Amino acid sequence: MKNKTIKLLIAGLLILSAGACRKNYLEKTDPTRINQDLFYRNHTEVEQAINGCYSLLQSIANTQWLFNEMVTDNTTFDFNPDDRGQADKIESYETWTYTAVNGNITDWYNLHYSAIHNVNNALYRMQKAELTDSLKNVDEGQLKFMRAYLYFELVQYFGEVVLITQPIEKASDAWNYSRKPEDSIYLQIETDLKDASNGLPVRYTTTHTGRATKGAALTLLGKMYLTRKKYTEAINTLNQVLSLGYQLVPDYAEVFDPVKKNGPESIFEIQYKGGADDLGEWSSFIYTFGPRLSGSAVTGVDKSNPSGWNVPTNDVINAYEADDKRKAASIGLDFKSPKTKQVVPYIKKYQHPHSVLGRTDDNWPVLRYADVLLMLAEALNEKDGPTGDAYKYLNMVRQRAGLDNVSGLAQTSFREKVLHERRMELAFENWRWFDLKRTMTTQELTAFLNAYGAKEKANPTVPRQGIPSSTSDYKFESFRALYPIPNNELIINKGLGQNPGY
Repeated sequence: MKNKTIKLLIAGLLILSAGACRKNYLEKTDPTRINQDLFYRNHTEVEQAINGCYSLLQSIANTQWLFNEMVTDNTTFDFNPDDRGQADKIESYETWTYTAVNGNITDWYNLHYSAIHNVNNALYRMQKAELTDSLKNVDEGQLKFMRAYLYFELVQYFGEVVLITQPIEKASDAWNYSRKPEDSIYLQIETDLKDASNGLPVRYTTTHTGRATKGAALTLLGKMYLTRKKYTEAINTLNQVLSLGYQLVPDYAEVFDPVKKNGPESIFEIQYKGGADDLGEWSSFIYTFGPRLSGSAVTGVDKSNPSGWNVPTNDVINAYEADDKRKAASIGLDFKSPKTKQVVPYIKKYQHPHSVLGRTDDNWPVLRYADVLLMLAEALNEKDGPTGDAYKYLNMVRQRAGLDNVSGLAQTSFREKVLHERRMELAFENWRWFDLKRTMTTQELTAFLNAYGAKEKANPTVPRQGIPSSTSDYKFESFRALYPIPNNELIINKGLGQNPGY
């Protein structure tokens, strides 16, 4: 995608320089405005702008684990007693001590709104392009899917957020916006996804594989309805996905294999391209997740220096049922720290052969068919109890994992089984935080995480080598179900208001 973005920038510079030759050098203009006004002339240029929006999703996937996995019972970190520089920036998510001045929260908030700005700008300016109705529908559908996805995340991270659906011409204009109620945000998400599902194709040609499809829009819409506890709407929407040709692949590990990316189970994944080129399209998740002192043992490439973040906890490791094939495909337990002589777990889903240091070819899975089946099972159970179809969809996922079918459960037990299955099936794919928030009250979430925190503090997954945790660590307070609005944003726009507790 970034190679096309580079072409976009080059084209803009050529247009700008050509215009400058015809104007008096004393005439003051806004070069950015010239670039935008003369671009977006045809489908090729609109598509380049869309590629730039997709590219920002890569930046989001690169750090999303911090906000969706490490804040939960799924992952922790490989403790480094010799370097405490990341205690406030990263470790604070695992220990629930993050604040409104945390740099990662600021970057996270700004990254989402930068992406939304680009989407809004493309949606607005593409209206002047020479496009057939069919091309226009597909282009708009992709952009609206991305905007819905970005707001679906923001509203769950921060609650009430600023809603912007038009380009902002001047930076100062942004100071006039205030946070909108969650209902308003979800209504915009619903509207965008309905529009997207009507305009997007079921499949693309090979050259466009990986873009948002009708199935992606419907799946995210179904997930939104499930989040809002609109079970009938969720069932009706997700049932439409069943007829679009997706299927579970026989081998769970195949879902994450770069050689088989965008396979029959994939509904939407963020695209990366590894290798020796310098276009910046590669991923590097195993370098982030690999044990801190593992060197090349986990990455397979000399001079590697993995970071040791997002380490699977003892809690999630022990949660797998006996004979669950997903465990071996998801978690590596084959590395022992040279210092502590103890096993340091790591996420194995993104561990694949590659030849260039730091440049892997792994995509990031966002939506896949197994998720659809589990969401349908959950929605059916919440609406009418564990029906035959609810069992069918749940057991399809379990059968692929090599597990026995379940039957004869009460509604509450079935609900717990589905949540467990989601944890195992979608482990380390950045859904755990949202699943916990959706299925628990704030009081239940608080008690649940504090119980996990007490276990992790008493028996850390990775030894702390004699350095005790702080007394404030692992104490989850209910207000932390929402992240704080970054302090820098409150300084710029005093009308935003902070989430309670921060």
